[in-house]
Amino acid sequence: QVQLVESGGGLVQAGGSLRLSCAPSGTIFSINAMGWYRQAPGKQRELVAIITSFGSANYADSVKGRFTISRDNAKNTVSLQMNSLKPEDTAVYYCSAGRYYRSSFTVDRWGQGTQVTVSS
Repeated sequence: QVQLVESGGGLVQAGGSLRLSCAPSGTIFSINAMGWYRQAPGKQRELVAIITSFGSANYADSVKGRFTISRDNAKNTVSLQMNSLKPEDTAVYYCSAGRYYRSSFTVDRWGQGTQVTVSS
């Protein structure tokens, strides 16, 4: 089964930057969007950013202006550039791939997650 492989997490001080990347281990069919979710301890998993195959991107209000999602359609890879990081951005970040239709994202594949820790 095709898996999504994430890289780029780590520990950074507040105000710093990190870049997360995600690549599939094989070809994924029937998807038109990829995105990043995150889950902090004791909290529900939340959608951080999503980008469609046409390049249309949406962001959670909490990360607008600080995070940028990008995608290489030929390789089905997606990246998340995170700037001006805050301690509240600390979470496990999950790459996802699926179908986006009428503002609803149905995830077909999940990555294993990568830890992002922002120290104050």
